[in-house]
Amino acid sequence: MVLAEATPVLLIRGLTREQRHWGEFKPLLAEAVTNPVLSFDFAGSGQLYQQRSPGSIRGLCQSVRQQWLQAPQYNGRVHLLAISLGAMLAADWAAQYPHEVASVTLINSSAKPLSPFYRRLCWRNYPAILRSIVLGAAQREQAILQLTSARPAEHTDILGSWQLWQQQRPVSKLNALRQLWAASRFVVTPAPQCPALLLSSLGDTLVSPQCSADLARYWQAAHIQHPWAGHDVPLDDANWLVAQLAAFLQTV
Repeated sequence: MVLAEATPVLLIRGLTREQRHWGEFKPLLAEAVTNPVLSFDFAGSGQLYQQRSPGSIRGLCQSVRQQWLQAPQYNGRVHLLAISLGAMLAADWAAQYPHEVASVTLINSSAKPLSPFYRRLCWRNYPAILRSIVLGAAQREQAILQLTSARPAEHTDILGSWQLWQQQRPVSKLNALRQLWAASRFVVTPAPQCPALLLSSLGDTLVSPQCSADLARYWQAAHIQHPWAGHDVPLDDANWLVAQLAAFLQTV
């Protein structure tokens, strides 16, 4: 019999991000729960930056799932915590392999046709997003911080790390576009057979928080909103996110 607390929590980041972008959230979560806490990159980002990003959520999901199947902590079940594009991977995983997923927690995600395109990626940001893809590493990371944090001035200390990581493991322009294309095509999955929690943030100007509300309503799942954080909740308020997940895991 496998103990519930031995079931790993797997963290999955979003568009052009890698596992190092979880920042202080990952060690804080590891201190708060008894579960092993894992994180992997999908093809085209992070440790896998030299690989070609698949142009579909299914392909990106498989690149993460294969790593989990080979992980020393593998025990047949996994709790998925994922943000943005990563949340799409988690939803697809739960739909395709329901026996593997113990729970899903999705942060600031979206899916069509539940939410219109101008909410799934707020239309005011289209020029900035396209510009960030063609900018150099330093300018790109600065633009991403402005897009994803509600209080970017409080995180200038981490900007240098982001810029260094992008130099060490550069996400190519083509891989960024493939990931964006995959996200744009993602269609809502049936409600997962496991417990599900939707988290959104009222200060998210990249993806409308209404998208999480739409998905929670469709799935008939719990939905909690952060009162001020931006799109990158783990960056803006890691402690709040740890508290939400730790409480949720106690119920599943």
